[in-house]
Amino acid sequence: MGETRMSGEAVAARYPVAPGYRVNVRSGPGTNYSIVRVLAYGASVSIYCQCTGTTVSGPYGTTNIWDNIANGEFISDAYVKTGSDGFVAPRCG
Repeated sequence: MGETRMSGEAVAARYPVAPGYRVNVRSGPGTNYSIVRVLAYGASVSIYCQCTGTTVSGPYGTTNIWDNIANGEFISDAYVKTGSDGFVAPRCG
């Protein structure tokens, strides 16, 4: 059923990635970090926390917010439809 999270953390909400994009998943919050994998077309992601990093322009605007979607995996919020130009998850750290 649900995901098991440690120390009472909430299960992260899922958000759709912009249609028609295969988004690079990076090891940290910026384009200077290495690519660890590429999301499939039509992917949706859980956002566990968010932080600031490299400014990126994408289909949902220009932002310096990066979404932590798994341990050591970040994507630019410019490619995620969160319904907000601001933070929608706790700050990483």
